[in-house]
Amino acid sequence: MPASRLHVLEKPARVAMVTGATGAIGRAIAEGLAADHDTEVVLVCRDEKKAKRVKSEISRRTGNQRVRSEIVDLGRRSEIVELARRLQGPLHVLVNNAAATPRRREETPEHIERQLATNVLGYLWMVEELQAALERAAPAQVVNVASYWAGDLDLDDLEFRRRAYDNNTAYRQSKQCNRMLSVALAERLSGARIYVNACHPGDVNSALSNSLGFGGSDTPEQGAETPLWLINRRTAEPPSGKYFEHKREVRCRFGADRQAVERLYEECARYR
Repeated sequence: MPASRLHVLEKPARVAMVTGATGAIGRAIAEGLAADHDTEVVLVCRDEKKAKRVKSEISRRTGNQRVRSEIVDLGRRSEIVELARRLQGPLHVLVNNAAATPRRREETPEHIERQLATNVLGYLWMVEELQAALERAAPAQVVNVASYWAGDLDLDDLEFRRRAYDNNTAYRQSKQCNRMLSVALAERLSGARIYVNACHPGDVNSALSNSLGFGGSDTPEQGAETPLWLINRRTAEPPSGKYFEHKREVRCRFGADRQAVERLYEECARYR
């Protein structure tokens, strides 16, 4: 083939990874990132069939051929470790978005309650295991998709071994944890120029919200607006350890409780 007809993809200016990318919000975030053809987008998904379909659809809709998928159960640290080993080069953006909301209490093969493992520990493990890749891209960003629907944290019963399990309560606890751990991680990674923030994506009608008994008035694209705004905004001094709703910073009472933040981080660190 003549050299003039060869199509060679140049090295991307940015590599972004989105977990839970087959869900409504995760897919919209991934597609928003892929709209920039200088960005390579890595979809981290649990279901291989869905991942292939979403990857193909995002590439077709955006024209970006730098979209690929990784199959990972984010509730299992061993699989995140393997993902980190497979990743070559820098990682500029990590969006922790995946969430599980089983109606009945479930455990991973490691005997960890599923919502804690996926929605909380999975976020923490992703940052810890991918820290080297984030450092190679510094300044790098981590966006933890949390929620204003947060609360009910019991530091003495994170896995609902004492409390009766309720998927809504477990979800609220996990989103509170996301906001608090964003503060803990921001402090620990500030010297490495890795900026960690949490945000509420909007009230999207999705499989996740339906499993909690809710609908939602926002489209997935509207739900992706605040995460994408956080990723793409340019400021002289990037925020870190902050919480955002509707593209503005909001004081997080959970993150302001320094003692509880450190206690939560210590409790989660026990699962390494």
